[in-house]
Amino acid sequence: MSFNIALSGLNAAQKDLDVTSNNIANVNTVGFKESRAEFVDVYASSLLAAGKTKVGDGVLTSDVAQQFSQGSIQFTTNALDLAITGNGFFATVPELGSLETSYTRAGQFKLNSDNFVVNSGGGHLLGFPVGTDGSSESVSLSTATPIRIPTSSGAPTASSEVDIRMNLPAGDVPPANPVFDPTDPLTFNNSTSVTIFDSLGDSHIMTYYFVKSAANEWNMFTAVDEQMVDIPVAAQNPAAPVLTQPTGAGVTGAVLMFDTSGDFIAQKPGTIQTAQFGAGILSNGADPTQQMIIDFNLDTNGPNPNEPTQFASNFEVTALKQDGLAVGRLTGIDIDTDGLVRATYSNGTSEPLSRIVLVNFANEQGLTQIGGTNWKESIVSGEALAGEGGSGTFGTINSSALEQSNVNLTTELIDLISAQRNFQANSRSLEVDNQLNQTILQIR
Repeated sequence: MSFNIALSGLNAAQKDLDVTSNNIANVNTVGFKESRAEFVDVYASSLLAAGKTKVGDGVLTSDVAQQFSQGSIQFTTNALDLAITGNGFFATVPELGSLETSYTRAGQFKLNSDNFVVNSGGGHLLGFPVGTDGSSESVSLSTATPIRIPTSSGAPTASSEVDIRMNLPAGDVPPANPVFDPTDPLTFNNSTSVTIFDSLGDSHIMTYYFVKSAANEWNMFTAVDEQMVDIPVAAQNPAAPVLTQPTGAGVTGAVLMFDTSGDFIAQKPGTIQTAQFGAGILSNGADPTQQMIIDFNLDTNGPNPNEPTQFASNFEVTALKQDGLAVGRLTGIDIDTDGLVRATYSNGTSEPLSRIVLVNFANEQGLTQIGGTNWKESIVSGEALAGEGGSGTFGTINSSALEQSNVNLTTELIDLISAQRNFQANSRSLEVDNQLNQTILQIR
């Protein structure tokens, strides 16, 4: 029996050495969780045995338990490097449409050839669907889908309105030449331009020419890509003052009027909208019926900071914006601490794409290791509980960061020495048992 006891001690010491060596080998493995060999004594007795004099039957490995303590955080420059601070696991699937979910703390993610977020093993990172405001539509693991980062922001949007705020110099005088000519700077006082977009996302330059016509009155003409565009006379605002509609260079423009305090008081037409651009301007196949509203934010109740002014200062444009969009190309990815993935594009837009799934378990140590720093759900671990980062018991997600192994190398080296001593001691016990058996066999 003593042979078996010594052999069980050797096996336990070997197991301890194996576990410690594995911890040391993975000291630099991202998301790795150290293991601990746990042992129990073996004690067998019968109903009539003398329990007070019974000797144990050795040692047995009861468990190699994972230790899910927090690893240190190392910061990187890759936005798709993710680290969890606190409880939780990332959820991945091996391929699209698969329900075989794995769980990991290793956040070394990247984009594959189809722009899905994957880890080094090809596992697709799962996320909850979100609305346009970034709120999760569901927090059920069954509704989670692989996260994909589109390289463009979708269809372009044709410009339909331009908002202008500016100051027109009160000291300007009408040009000497009363006939407006966009090619002759002497026939207009000031001009400014803005980039607009057609229905195909192509950009065009829209220019606005301002011509002083009276003490507190200005005419405005417009051109797109240096081709003049009419502002037709319309009766959208019958209550507006009856003003003379300017003409020049074969096109019609708009009238802007100010009072003696420089406040913007009237415009004609009531809604300043260009004629259709036509195929002559949009020759690229875009919608030729495109028109632009030029909004000066007229407020008939009195001065308004969003209106143009006519003060005794230089011509100055304080705001000039339009509502169109070109096709945007992906320029960056931002990931919030709650896991919201937002893409930014070259056209100035940003779009919430998904919210990274975090999963927790009633018993983390019951998870089944499958390699690659991944775990599977088991009966012992309990069912996977999904949620958002920072909510309930779930930890937060750090972008551009990785969780390092939680192995303490100093402690492991000490454990390695201890396991080696245990192995040597059990080997010596086995040697002594052998010598005793030899002595018995040599009795005459």
